[in-house]
Amino acid sequence: MNQAVSSPLYAAIDLGSNSFHMLVVRHIDGSVQTMAKIKRKVRLAAGLDENNALSQEAMQRGWDCLSLFAERLQDIPKQNIRIVGTATLRTATNVDVFLRKANQILGYDIEVISGEEEAATIYKGVAHTSGGMGRRLVVDIGGASTELIIGEGFNAKALTSLKMGCVTWLERHFKDRQLTATNFDNAIAAAKDTLAPILEQYTQIGWDVCVGASGTVQALQEIMLAQGMDEVITHAKLKRLQKQAMLADHLEELEIEGLTLERALVFPSGLSILIAIFELLNIDSMTLAGGALREGLVYEMVNGLRQNDIRARTICSVQARYQIDVAYAEQVSNLAGKLLKQCGGDNWIAEPQGAVLLQTAAKLHEIGLTINFKKGGEHSAYLLNHLDLPGYTRAQKHFLAEAARRYREQLSSLPEQHALSGTSGKRVLRLLRLAVLLTHRRSCELEPAVTLRAEQDTLTLSIDKQWLESNPLTSAELEIEANRQTDIGWPLSIIEC
Repeated sequence: MNQAVSSPLYAAIDLGSNSFHMLVVRHIDGSVQTMAKIKRKVRLAAGLDENNALSQEAMQRGWDCLSLFAERLQDIPKQNIRIVGTATLRTATNVDVFLRKANQILGYDIEVISGEEEAATIYKGVAHTSGGMGRRLVVDIGGASTELIIGEGFNAKALTSLKMGCVTWLERHFKDRQLTATNFDNAIAAAKDTLAPILEQYTQIGWDVCVGASGTVQALQEIMLAQGMDEVITHAKLKRLQKQAMLADHLEELEIEGLTLERALVFPSGLSILIAIFELLNIDSMTLAGGALREGLVYEMVNGLRQNDIRARTICSVQARYQIDVAYAEQVSNLAGKLLKQCGGDNWIAEPQGAVLLQTAAKLHEIGLTINFKKGGEHSAYLLNHLDLPGYTRAQKHFLAEAARRYREQLSSLPEQHALSGTSGKRVLRLLRLAVLLTHRRSCELEPAVTLRAEQDTLTLSIDKQWLESNPLTSAELEIEANRQTDIGWPLSIIEC
């Protein structure tokens, strides 16, 4: 009997100014699989005094945390471990005292990286885990520093690390724990002053999309989803959340639906910095990146993962891991793309991500068959909702899951989703179902010649009469599908030609 080869583990530890994080992964099927995520709120930056010396209490909190991390490092090869310190350890005047004991506890040396190196590593983490083409503006608000990067593909064009963060801004502008308009205004104004020196350079370079890679942005997205908003962060939503925060007089009384107690203390200060960034750089919208510093450290260690199309890498990895029939998946994807083109392409599904999500759903819709055929759609939905899918946002994963749930047999309307407009989501699902139905013989040579015409949401499928006569089961299924789509208000007619 062949035994599976054990994949080596990799560990990245980030000694941040607010929290210490440890990420353990293994390299499998062309992607990294998370094996453990460990986080402890250390609030190192809060331990800096007026002379930038770390207090004994703050150092002890850090050492206690690293004693826990040390256990997980014992069985990982030394060359597969990266441990870095960031803004607070760059600033602390007595950093050597902290590092001496910390290195003994871990058994490995901690590398205190520069602000520019931190920004570069953050960008690598974003580039390896986030989809989309064009130039990106990446924003990462940490405990004591904020990194802003502009890059394209895997290459950064501008790297900046600024001395402001959610912990330092808490101590500086919300020290009295009052959530007043004055405190917010002062925090936002101070952040704008800090940002001002880079404004001209960043505006001149420009960007196509903006992504956030920090605890602050993640907390914001969780709040918005909990309150029924979509996942896209806008200035209007940030100001709405500021108003919600100001309903409480004191930080200790802060209660916002979707905000965890763990994050509440530094939420107003992080929110203030993000509002300043949106206003000064005139940002329209922002989404959450799939990774940041820790992921960047991991991807630097793992060879062979640099691929410009992150989504293509993700699809290949999932197909291999779940033994999906790749040739058939490609056939369904090609036919779905052909049907979309016949319907008018971008004129019929306006959002550019619509075509991407149609192709992805086509290539992964059978993932649930690895568990069971009878409830294949349900299994597919569960897996796509819960898998790490670098290159796809949370809302896009949810849409893919709901489309895969409905790829065959019973048809129902899609639930509310925020990846596409309701109309586009419906149209993607209709094309997916037709492409699956028309390719059931799983061979391009046996696929019928078809033409699909669209007049708004009225579809007419023209199909070769002789093929239908030779494939009576598919002919009957097409008739059933036409009735199903028409019955829920999506008119579909089948015409023999």
